[in-house]
Amino acid sequence: MASPMRSLATNPARYLQSFRLFLTNSTEHQCMREFMERQLPAVIASIGNEKPTINILSVGGGAGEIDLLILSKVQASYPGVTINNDVIEPSADQISKYKEHVAETSSLENIKFTWHEETSYEYESRMNAEKKSKKWDFIHMIQMLYYVKDVPATIRYFHSLLEAQGKLLIILVSETSAWNTLWKKYGSSFPLDDLCSYVSSADIRRILDSAGLKYQLYELTSHMDITSCFVEGNEDGELLLDFLTETCEFSKTAPPELKRQVMEELKKPECSEEKDGKVLFNNNLSVIVIEP
Repeated sequence: MASPMRSLATNPARYLQSFRLFLTNSTEHQCMREFMERQLPAVIASIGNEKPTINILSVGGGAGEIDLLILSKVQASYPGVTINNDVIEPSADQISKYKEHVAETSSLENIKFTWHEETSYEYESRMNAEKKSKKWDFIHMIQMLYYVKDVPATIRYFHSLLEAQGKLLIILVSETSAWNTLWKKYGSSFPLDDLCSYVSSADIRRILDSAGLKYQLYELTSHMDITSCFVEGNEDGELLLDFLTETCEFSKTAPPELKRQVMEELKKPECSEEKDGKVLFNNNLSVIVIEP
């Protein structure tokens, strides 16, 4: 009998709902912001040397909150320089949120935004068909490599678009995170439908090492409050479980034994710590900055 479990990616509205709840319940954006404030200025210190224009490519830019923070740091490092910011993002909903954020943000006069409503693969195919290979001073791929079919080829392609002083920045889950623990144990039981792959910083390091590329690695500490997942019938808890398992309506469609095992796993010290009556899931991230 076919399993009733479906990948969360097959329901974009529910995916966005669970993703936004994940952002509300986690320190994901806070720890990224901290990195952008403290470490990013050094990372971008040479990308715009002597240039009248800086070209930035955001791959999977989402709703733009982190993109706008990155842009503010580039502006501060290169005052008055024109910035072309191209965004690749397949979700029309996310692009419209991004445009709202731009409209609400002052001091973006010298930035030109271009949005491409397509996947990174569609962008690559279109550029190849048009025989274009524009070079970029800074390319970032934040939490998006799970959604590409061929991770090494995607990294290779965007790395090939870097200018001589450029940098490629990748953020994704750390090999020390509970995501990695959960995926290794139960990934094969979740319905992926080829729409998502479980990659952590360990996989990216292997890819970069075998390609002989130079990079720096930064670890960011983060957690997500998953207490509501243990309250039977709690709507937020069910959405977070969907997000954790990449499964649409996980608690209703998963076989009881799988659900029991996953719920037990989530409470183990390898995944979460219990603090002040809350269950905090280890959401650690890695930032990888790759040289040209």
